[in-house]
Amino acid sequence: MNLVPLKDKIVVRPIKEKIESKSGIVIPETISADLPQKGEVIAVGKGKITAEGKLLPMEVKVGDKVLFTKYSPTAIKNEDEELFILSESDVLAIIK
Repeated sequence: MNLVPLKDKIVVRPIKEKIESKSGIVIPETISADLPQKGEVIAVGKGKITAEGKLLPMEVKVGDKVLFTKYSPTAIKNEDEELFILSESDVLAIIK
């Protein structure tokens, strides 16, 4: 990978999932646009710098699967792959 995120930024490879109703109907992405999204962290920055100049280490690490809101990331293309760049604070949860 040739992307190195800065400070508290992370690079995420989105995990696309089909969403089905209980009766088995597949719901298109346009209908579920406001749902959080999942992704795999593939690169992390060094951490957030506080007002006092201290470095707060990142809580997420490469390989973590994370949940984030749909409108928080910036979508980019890297080597013909769609990736997202977002702040660690935009991550809602780490999926175990």
